[in-house]
Amino acid sequence: MGASARTRPKRLSVKLLQIREALGLSQSQMGKRLGLDAEFARNYVSGYERGTREPTLEVLLRYSEISRCWINALVDDRVDLPTKLPSSRMSEGIRQGKGSRT
Repeated sequence: MGASARTRPKRLSVKLLQIREALGLSQSQMGKRLGLDAEFARNYVSGYERGTREPTLEVLLRYSEISRCWINALVDDRVDLPTKLPSSRMSEGIRQGKGSRT
């Protein structure tokens, strides 16, 4: 039996770009904040933001900590990031549609 490809969040790359821009960081600066190898930091972040490279769980956790948003807000396509980043407290994001919460 062959393994099927796992589903990737469609909006992840946009959300990661949104976080970096809200923090006012260059791709290299963001890579350093994420703890990526300085030589490749910009390339990795660029790939995450274009959707051509998938961040590891460790990198997603760092994005979560830096933005102060729960990791599920990053990977759940039904949830928007808060308008102000980093959040003043850990945020679960804003659920799209009825019953939106922050």
